[in-house]
Amino acid sequence: MNKRSRFIIILVVLAVCFAFLWPSISWYARTPKDQQSLALGSLEKIKDYTVVKAKEESDKLIAIARENPDTILDSSYDYLVKASKKNYKEIKKAYKTAGMEAPETPAVMTVGAILDSFAGSNASDNLRSVIEEKYREEILDAKKRYNSSVKLGLDLSGGMNIIVRANLDEALAAKKAEGNEIVDEAQWKKDAMAQTIETLTGSIDKFGLTSPVVRQQGEDRIYIEIPGAADRESVNTIIMGKGILNFRLVDRNATNAFNAYYAQNPANTFNSDGKLIDPSIIPADTEVMGYYVKDDYGLDERTGFIAVKKEIALEGEHIKSADVTADQTTNQPEVVFGLDTEGAVIFGEFTSSHIGEQLAIVSDNKVKSAPTIQSAINNGQVRISGGFSIEEAQNLQKVLQTASLSVPLEVESQQVVGASLGEAAIKQGINALLWGLIAVLVFMILYYLGAGFNAVVAQVLNMYIMFAILSAFNYTLTLSSIAGMILTVGMSVDANVIIFERIKEELKNGKSRAAAISAGFDNAFWAIMDSNITTFIAAMFLSQLGTGSIQGFAVSLAIGVISSVFTALVVSRLMFDFNTEVMHKKEMSIGWGVK
Repeated sequence: MNKRSRFIIILVVLAVCFAFLWPSISWYARTPKDQQSLALGSLEKIKDYTVVKAKEESDKLIAIARENPDTILDSSYDYLVKASKKNYKEIKKAYKTAGMEAPETPAVMTVGAILDSFAGSNASDNLRSVIEEKYREEILDAKKRYNSSVKLGLDLSGGMNIIVRANLDEALAAKKAEGNEIVDEAQWKKDAMAQTIETLTGSIDKFGLTSPVVRQQGEDRIYIEIPGAADRESVNTIIMGKGILNFRLVDRNATNAFNAYYAQNPANTFNSDGKLIDPSIIPADTEVMGYYVKDDYGLDERTGFIAVKKEIALEGEHIKSADVTADQTTNQPEVVFGLDTEGAVIFGEFTSSHIGEQLAIVSDNKVKSAPTIQSAINNGQVRISGGFSIEEAQNLQKVLQTASLSVPLEVESQQVVGASLGEAAIKQGINALLWGLIAVLVFMILYYLGAGFNAVVAQVLNMYIMFAILSAFNYTLTLSSIAGMILTVGMSVDANVIIFERIKEELKNGKSRAAAISAGFDNAFWAIMDSNITTFIAAMFLSQLGTGSIQGFAVSLAIGVISSVFTALVVSRLMFDFNTEVMHKKEMSIGWGVK
């Protein structure tokens, strides 16, 4: 491989690694601490913050406008200026449509001009909506950066880790006892685990716990990490709880009567527990539930109320599968779910008796959808359509897949790590890595002189590539991972030592600088590859068979092996060739007494 090819490869690798590292750099170096704290909170907390902040900002702007409407806002309000200009364009379009002369857009966007662009019956709401959107996008973007960055493990950041065992055999036996036919038991267990993890993730985040990590470990274990402070009992309650999904008939008359009453008595309809103060406003066989859709935060947002029958038409446990497909006629997204044999019979009888009526899909006492029954459904294959967006269809699919959790869970272990311990561990780990790296590099420069500088550059790039790969695959950095990096430092230096010693032997045999470099790298190649390949194989076995700290050590070691081979054989070789062929150096600075 010639110098140009090696140089291009190195540039490409460095550029790709920078792209991988950018989310981590943005999160740890460019995201303010207060924004980090908000982004690590639950979606509910983020929404509460942005709503309050939007009200505070809008009230502040209104107060400024009252005092001096000609005030020029600073650059932090550029997003409002942009929104105002868009509003003025819409105003002009409306005037033009009405055949009227449109007002001119102000040349200077003062606070008064900005507020005037939001004039109308919902002016204050529209202003708050724009401000809230700005804060929401900032925090959710920060949350995305965190999700794409290298994360600190509990031994570095503090928090709680829990290992939960899912009793899949008991759940499978229960399904068979109910008369359900399971064709592929392995696939059923796989789907059950996926649904359980999805449900736990939503439940933990819903209760305001900080950015949880929930992932499968082995065949039937679930590993949960909750950074920060979390109450042990509340977490256990969430984990041991079960979602509830069922189908109920909508009572349209009761819904209309309730909504009319609620419009007249919004403050006196429910008590502090969410129960009706006057139950007589709806029939005794019905109850009122909120109708929820996903908002811009990905949270359930109540958009109204629906009265449904207390009698359950079909339990969610009868659902076998749920998928999002496209309607063959309209090409609009629709949700298709299949029922087991018993569910198909129950649903067929129910739908044939209630054609033209609405059927509410209820999850955790929330109505997630209320489609109209168009015809009797006797084959156990149910299609739900109604102008869904793809996001709405996917949300409904998740409800159908995950809201009915029938897998028994058991907490096997639970460990709490203090934040102070995490801070001390971070400092110790970084110091160990830093001082170990410095000591090795100083030795290389003192012993190998000019060639030692090549090793220093290779080591720095080695660490750069390692962190980039960790960031690319969203690996969690733990103390054991740092230990693997420290070991990699020693191993990568070993590759340089082998190369340098080979070059020194060739120089002692009377070869020129260029010939000694070429022969040194060629002779050292297989010795380096043999040692690193065996280390890589061992690391791969450890990463697959090990768990916890062993796995973290093995992953960082495997990454380090790959990056160290690249820097030793490609980066270091290019530096030697550059000095030889471009700088035209004839002698070698590769050790005391060696020319």
